[in-house]
Amino acid sequence: MFISVVIPTFNRKPILEKCLFALENQKFGPEVDQFEVVVVDDGSTDKTIEWLKHSMDVFPHLRLFEQDHGGPAQARNLGVEKSLGDVIVFIDSDLVVTESFLSSHSSALQRAWERSGNRLCFTYGAVINTSNFDNPSFEPHKISDISWAYFATGNVAIEKDLLLSAGLFDPKFSLYGWEDLELGERLRELGVKLIKCPRAVGYHWHPALNLDQIPDLIRVERERAKMALVFYRKHPSFRVRLIIQYTWIHFLLWETLTFCGLINHKTLRPVLNFLIRNGHPSLAMEILRLPLNRLLVRSIYKEALILGLR
Repeated sequence: MFISVVIPTFNRKPILEKCLFALENQKFGPEVDQFEVVVVDDGSTDKTIEWLKHSMDVFPHLRLFEQDHGGPAQARNLGVEKSLGDVIVFIDSDLVVTESFLSSHSSALQRAWERSGNRLCFTYGAVINTSNFDNPSFEPHKISDISWAYFATGNVAIEKDLLLSAGLFDPKFSLYGWEDLELGERLRELGVKLIKCPRAVGYHWHPALNLDQIPDLIRVERERAKMALVFYRKHPSFRVRLIIQYTWIHFLLWETLTFCGLINHKTLRPVLNFLIRNGHPSLAMEILRLPLNRLLVRSIYKEALILGLR
């Protein structure tokens, strides 16, 4: 098995370095013949490209490609097209993996192929969220780390030919969100099965919440709303409506939990600041998700009205 790890990146130089070092420290079983790490820079402005070009000796498995800023869907497609392997592993550039990461994916895939007699499956590893930059792998697994997504590119492995037959990622997803779940719908239609692979562990680093991040978090939710409707227009099913929260149930839920918007990022600011100053940024983030979810759902309905959707 020849594994190509495809990583899109945009202005993530510090954590990307940890990501690449972790991939160079992999230990393999008999299933893996060789591997490569295909990094696609999506128009970074933080000197990621210059640093990577000067680090080729440090990362011997690295192959680097560049594109103008076009979003992760386009970057992942370029990575797949340039890859040499027969198995694609998708991770994000802020994921730091364990040394058994690739061997866990490869052995789980091999067993699934032998058991089913075909290759209509992919493996889905564990993602543990952490804000510990110095030692991301020290973070314990938490209930909040559990994901119910069918196909999320933070940590999956799939045969390249199967991926190509599904059609890769739709470049219409030029903003944040949903491009991987949309591809998942097409894989589901092909009868592709999800194989859980909890031993393939990746630690997803993101900075601890501070109040300066709130405008960017709001921007992301508005982008997700636009992309959610790109997703729904391609797959106008009730399941997709549930995934993107485009239902009256979600609308009423977030309106109720925020008292029709009385609980918002402005009124929560003193509470969030108190929690952050007292060492509880994760709890602050969970509380902030209430108005952020309301913003997402209201933005989806607003965009749907503009587009004439029901």
